Amino acid sequence: MGMRLFRRCFVSYGVAGHLGKALSLILWLAVPAHAEDDAAPVTVLALGDSLTQGYGLPPEDGLVPQLRHWLDERGIAAGIVNGGVSGDTTAGGAARVGWSLTPEVDAMMVALGGNDLLRGIDPEVSRANLDTILEEAAARDVEVLLVGMSAPGNYGADYKAAFDAIYPDLADKHGTLLAPDFFAGLGEGDPAELQRYFQPDGIHPNAEGVVRIVEGLGPHLAALIEAAK
Repeated sequence: MGMRLFRRCFVSYGVAGHLGKALSLILWLAVPAHAEDDAAPVTVLALGDSLTQGYGLPPEDGLVPQLRHWLDERGIAAGIVNGGVSGDTTAGGAARVGWSLTPEVDAMMVALGGNDLLRGIDPEVSRANLDTILEEAAARDVEVLLVGMSAPGNYGADYKAAFDAIYPDLADKHGTLLAPDFFAGLGEGDPAELQRYFQPDGIHPNAEGVVRIVEGLGPHLAALIEAAK
């Protein structure tokens, strides 16, 4: 599946799960052992769908563990909570962000919108949901990195323009950091060549693809952590 087709249907498959009240325990486990030192690391909530959750991969190869590895290699102290829920839309994220932002969370990476695209949801609905998420973060004084998605051209020029504008517009409105494209790390090469970075479903990145995606997202995450200190 080429990148355009992938961008059209990179759905987060699976039954939507719930983090539940165990999130506080997860947060505690996600923070490195040296978190009790005077210079405690920043705790980041990664709010997303199956791309964040690590669908189809061994736990250590998913996005969040690989982001932790990227930070560790650079000596950046931070805990990252995997708040990815397979199948989630922006509406799902807006519904759970309030209880997901526990007192331990200092910053949040928001990577949602792919399933909205798959379902052809009105971009204004997606915009409103993401706006709700960012407003909740602002109310909690939580720094945010908003990760953009791009609509495929076959949805029509008007739909694509409306959807693609959501992320930079909201980042400007709320003063958040912006990673323009979740898949930037994969590059813009021949779609046939890019297939080697995906699982057999042609939708979710494989371990090598995640590593490349992390190379693209890592600097943005590092900036978020610095802003949250």
